[in-house]
Amino acid sequence: MTTSRHPQHKENNSDELHAVRTLLTKIGIAPEELLEPPGKQKVPTFADYIPHVSGAVSPATRRAYEPYWNRVLAAWGKRSLDDPSPSEIKNLAEGMKEQVVLRRNARGGRSAVEHLIAALRCLYAHAVADGFIAEMHNPARRVPKPRRLPSTRRALPDSRLAELHRVAASTGNDPSLDTLLLRLHTETACRRGGALALRPVDLDVEQCLIQLREKGGTVRWQPVSPTLMSHLHTHGMQRGSGSDPQEQLLRYANGSPITRRRYDHLWSRLGRYLPWITTQQVSTHWLRHTTLTWVERHFGYAVAREFAGHATGHGDVGATATYIRASLNEVAAAVAALTGEDHPLAPDR
Repeated sequence: MTTSRHPQHKENNSDELHAVRTLLTKIGIAPEELLEPPGKQKVPTFADYIPHVSGAVSPATRRAYEPYWNRVLAAWGKRSLDDPSPSEIKNLAEGMKEQVVLRRNARGGRSAVEHLIAALRCLYAHAVADGFIAEMHNPARRVPKPRRLPSTRRALPDSRLAELHRVAASTGNDPSLDTLLLRLHTETACRRGGALALRPVDLDVEQCLIQLREKGGTVRWQPVSPTLMSHLHTHGMQRGSGSDPQEQLLRYANGSPITRRRYDHLWSRLGRYLPWITTQQVSTHWLRHTTLTWVERHFGYAVAREFAGHATGHGDVGATATYIRASLNEVAAAVAALTGEDHPLAPDR
């Protein structure tokens, strides 16, 4: 009905559009250029932009994403950020499944796919913030991550923990360091990064507290037993870190700071003596599972969450979680029960 009423109006529009196209052709402007916002920056290539983002993120983020950014560089280095489509990102991620190293605990490359997508989301988040692309044109946001499967990690029984400590104390080139690492992680449920970040200044000897700085920039004071505090303090004084309270606490016998490689060597050696470690791919994070499971069973969910250093609201269901935070004294009481030693901050039991 509308077209039949205004045929002349449509003919005029066609003539006007033709005239506009002719004018744009004469002055050298493509119609698509009119859709670009004024002053928009030229979109960089992956080869130009990835080093910029790599320098802007934290060392932990760089360490996690750098292998995947390198894969992107190899595939799309000369392409601009706004060139790949969501389907191309998905194809690149799926292609990584065929290149993953097969291990005993492999899960079909799901982790590699998830990390590649996360690495690209980080990259494009910076591109959006820098104004190179609009959020609505962010292709990485439109590619879903694979659903995570339940973790195969679980709490170790007391007999297995005793085996770990026995072998660590009787083998290797530095048993005192290895047993200290195992006790630190078993008693505090700290992450590997938190242990490596410890400094002498983080030890509150009087109150038996250590300050843990872990992923996400979280900082918390964690109660420890008097025995563990004594070992940590003595370790720092004997191995040189005590001379500078801001330096790394955990060190080799020659005074050099330990790295993540010490953990790799430790679990590799333990696996040679205890085959179940290699078979099940047991790692330091299993100690965290073990301790937090014990704390939750004996002291409840709120104390276990505080013990773990989890922020309120992350993964919690309902507003009630806001009101059930445990105190430092309650965590100290859990440490006292776990270790069988009195703690200065624990209420009388």
